[in-house]
Amino acid sequence: MRIEARDGIGLHVQDEGDPAGHPVVFANSLGTDLRLWDDILPHLKPGLRIVRWDKRGHGRSDVPEPPYAMGTLISDAEAVIEALGITQCSFVGLSIGGLIAQGLTVKRPDLVARMVLSNTAAKIGDDKLWDMRIETVLRDGMEALADGVMERWFGRDFRAGPGLALWRARFCETPPKGYAGCSAAIKGTDLYTPTSGLRLPVLAIAGSEDGATPPDLVRETADLIPGSRFELIARTGHLPCVEAPRAYAELLNGFLP
Repeated sequence: MRIEARDGIGLHVQDEGDPAGHPVVFANSLGTDLRLWDDILPHLKPGLRIVRWDKRGHGRSDVPEPPYAMGTLISDAEAVIEALGITQCSFVGLSIGGLIAQGLTVKRPDLVARMVLSNTAAKIGDDKLWDMRIETVLRDGMEALADGVMERWFGRDFRAGPGLALWRARFCETPPKGYAGCSAAIKGTDLYTPTSGLRLPVLAIAGSEDGATPPDLVRETADLIPGSRFELIARTGHLPCVEAPRAYAELLNGFLP
């Protein structure tokens, strides 16, 4: 389905599972679309309402001109949830999706009852890193970044197997303007102070071989929120939901109401 963002941008959304079940909203990472979560869905416990969407500039959503602001991406999430009539969801955010999760929960605590912060942080990277990526992708396209990204995204075992080619191809399908726009949003985001004020159940998930948001960075962010739980999935990188979908789903099943 299509849901219109506050500024008129069209967002591609999938609303599946039990319409009367507990809503679980998934926000994917930079350079991926809602298919990021495909492999964990068969392993989730029954009776859940599963909502996924493509961030602006990604997948089948519209691609406005960059840069984007994190506040805009948070408003997009807000628009999706409100359009579906959802409150008190469990929000699962990976990487930039985790930044969106934190920002949305600060802004609209009525919409989020519990939060999963997967392979993310309160601040990711620095200005120099993001400026380099934005400049490269707008000049040379996604292919210029692909090999370095795959190295950071996946653990050694996965990189040696047949699945890497699919995710490399999907990364290269991402519109450069969308990647650059969301990179600008990450560059401008520091949530250490607002996240430290959150009080809700939080599960933090890290991959032991994550080269983008290493486990210590994920743990540091989890520690900002009293009572949070930290879990490490061994021999996985930045996308453990792809590399170890059953283990990832089991963590979610144990956390979801």
